[in-house]
Amino acid sequence: MQISADKVVYFHYTLRNDAGEVLDSSDGMDPLPYIHGHANIVPGLEKELEGLSVGDKKSVKVPPEEGYGERQEDATQEVPFDEFPEEIPREEGLQIFAESPDGQHFPLWITEVKENSVVLDANHPLAGETLHFDVEIVEVRAADEEELAHGHVHGPGGHEH
Repeated sequence: MQISADKVVYFHYTLRNDAGEVLDSSDGMDPLPYIHGHANIVPGLEKELEGLSVGDKKSVKVPPEEGYGERQEDATQEVPFDEFPEEIPREEGLQIFAESPDGQHFPLWITEVKENSVVLDANHPLAGETLHFDVEIVEVRAADEEELAHGHVHGPGGHEH
């Protein structure tokens, strides 16, 4: 079976930056599952996996505009401690979620902790980076109706939400 829209794909991967440093990997872990065509992975990688089958291996170079986007320099904000929720740890690298005025949740990352404030960044940590993936396709199957309705893969026992 080939990878196409509405197929569940399980794959192993290693992600490197332009310098060749490993940023992430499924090595020693279960393969990563996603539903093809449902924006579960970065667009550039998803596009390059189209048509592959179990056992296929591929190296994929994903430019920023097809990965996590270009860095937006105006997407950072310094927040004084007295305006920052006390229950959230003040740790560099921590991902938190904020809510927009229309009720949408969006991710932010703490990029710096200063003496009396934290710097929040709406850019993904890999924004502006060219991503280099080495992938191996482990399994391809049709997504079931519930997975398609929810937009993500469910485990062997069904969903947990």
